[in-house]
Amino acid sequence: MPGIDKLPIEETLEDSPQTRSLLGVFEEDATAISNYMNQLYQAMHRIYDAQNELSAATHLTSKLLKEYEKQRFPLGGDDEVMSSTLQQFSKVIDELSSCHAVLSTQLADAMMFPITQFKERDLKEILTLKEVFQIASNDHDAAIHRYSRLSKKRENDKAKYEVTEDVYTSRKKQHQTMMHYFCALNTLQYKKKIALLEPLLGYMQAQISFFKMGSENLNEQLEEFLTNIGASVQNVRREMDSDIETMQQTIEDLEIASDPLYVPDPDPMKFPVNRNLTRKAGYLNARNKTGLVSSTWDRQFYFTQGGNLMSQARGDVAGGLAMDIDNCSVMAVDCEDRRYCFQITSFDGKKSSILQAESKKDHEEWICTINNISKQIYLSENPEETAARVNQSALEAVTPSPSFQQRHESLRPVGQSRPSTARTSSSGSLGSESTNLAALSLDSLVAPDTPIQFDIISPVCEDQPGQGKASGQGGRRTNPFGESGGGTKSETEDSILHQLFIVRFLGSMEVKSDNNPDVVYETMRQILAARAIHNIFRMTESHLLVTCDCLKLIDPQTQVTRLTFPLPSVVLYATHQENKRLFGFVLRTSGGRSESHLSSVCYIFESNNEGEKICDSVGLAKQIALHAELDRRASEKQKEIERVKEKQQKELSKQKQIEKDLEEQSRLIAASSRPNQASSEGQFVVLSSSQSEESDLGEEGKKRESEA
Repeated sequence: MPGIDKLPIEETLEDSPQTRSLLGVFEEDATAISNYMNQLYQAMHRIYDAQNELSAATHLTSKLLKEYEKQRFPLGGDDEVMSSTLQQFSKVIDELSSCHAVLSTQLADAMMFPITQFKERDLKEILTLKEVFQIASNDHDAAIHRYSRLSKKRENDKAKYEVTEDVYTSRKKQHQTMMHYFCALNTLQYKKKIALLEPLLGYMQAQISFFKMGSENLNEQLEEFLTNIGASVQNVRREMDSDIETMQQTIEDLEIASDPLYVPDPDPMKFPVNRNLTRKAGYLNARNKTGLVSSTWDRQFYFTQGGNLMSQARGDVAGGLAMDIDNCSVMAVDCEDRRYCFQITSFDGKKSSILQAESKKDHEEWICTINNISKQIYLSENPEETAARVNQSALEAVTPSPSFQQRHESLRPVGQSRPSTARTSSSGSLGSESTNLAALSLDSLVAPDTPIQFDIISPVCEDQPGQGKASGQGGRRTNPFGESGGGTKSETEDSILHQLFIVRFLGSMEVKSDNNPDVVYETMRQILAARAIHNIFRMTESHLLVTCDCLKLIDPQTQVTRLTFPLPSVVLYATHQENKRLFGFVLRTSGGRSESHLSSVCYIFESNNEGEKICDSVGLAKQIALHAELDRRASEKQKEIERVKEKQQKELSKQKQIEKDLEEQSRLIAASSRPNQASSEGQFVVLSSSQSEESDLGEEGKKRESEA
């Protein structure tokens, strides 16, 4: 007979959705077997009960045997040998349907007993184990739920011990029940064949012994067929006994080997973290927001498939896409007082998910695996070796090389020249001059033993660009909420450039040079190496607003300004030569280690493939600010020229007025010195000085009106 499909007992501890789906197929098959065997039992019981109905009952049995090939057993529908055997049995039984019904005693022993045992013992055992397994599975889910809700801040050793013990007991109970349930379902496939064939064999043997005169029907060929069927039944029984013994031994071995795995948070010394994985699968708690401040946590099975993170609920045949994790970012986060949480953000920053691992080992392995997949290491021929080599390189990167020139000659093309501006791109368009590069060393760029700041300590107020400490170095906080004090309009609102980027802060450190882009590369190398050595995965996500006045880091949730960098103080900015997601800039500030001189601090960020765009935006902002300053100076110069011209015009007008007054006075003096003339009537007209002045003033007013 063909091989028997079996449930994998070795995968019962993992309890994956695939195993649950396969279990559902076996349970459906058991239900089909139970239904079919009940019908067959009723048919044979009619043979036993009614001697008068023996012919009809035998005919029904024959009919059911013919319909076996039409049954849709999920695991045995294509058993052609069994179908052909039952077809031949049905023909013989149909020929014997008219025989006498004195066989009741023989049929009770040879036919009814095996099928009754199968129905009352084996099928009921399957139903009982199914109910016990369902109860154990529900208890395990409840224990896991209570364990996942353990407080991280308010740890209670007694409560933690009780919950851990509860998880251990429920998981062990579920595992043991599941293994025995799988064993019973696997055994049912053998018992099904025995329960089908053995009653029929007993029935035929009873017929042979009863009908001594039935030799014309029970010929030697049929006896040989029955002998072969009996041998097959014995072979199936021996195979079943051997398989049961093997499964029992497997259960015992798995119980011993799986005992340490029942603990939800195993000892990391016994089970070290593997940081070179490119594939991982397991259960995680996913956070789903149900309102503005409320959320729920759903436990689902997650697994990686290429560059995708897949999720699959229990009962699902296949998994669905949860997130594309190519070029994504992952970091550990604190969320709702839960332990072992981490956040995955897509490459475009539009989608993010918060997941909770069961243990610290799973937490770190998930973060490392997603980081490796994000770097597309899984596309290489040997992903695990490539991941190990990349991680080893990150650890070795913190060791300074003998010469700064030797370290960077392999990273940039030969003959690279440095342009006049401080702007650089990931393609290496900005490099140091060869004569200056030979003279540079590591200590000339970054001060030795310089501390690295991996997170933004606290928000600062939005200082005016002209203030001295508005440089992002944690100036004096005038408002604890990072808001402006008055209702005045922000200067950035008048800026013609507003560009917003999603960035994650990697770190910052003081540097000794701010006139060479290599200082940005060296700062990137040291910060990334320090993060890899100290296992720092947390990154603060912010919105970087680029305007013509300053650069602002804004909290994406509260819209509070965390840091403000005046644009004139940004003296250098560059992207990584290979990883286009990394960029940094150098800020020149007053103070630092000494208040008497300027200090330079290099800030490093990670973006969503927008490093060059951010640097281009900063460069555009500086150009706009430069042109605005030149226009302002030209406008002030033009206004000064107009003021001088206006002043000269006023002086000229005043001079003309003085000349007119002198001329008028001369005319009046000349008129007063002339002799008095007589009128035509012989009368004399004498004008007084006051009338003369009034007349002169009237003429002067008319002149001014005409001029106006």
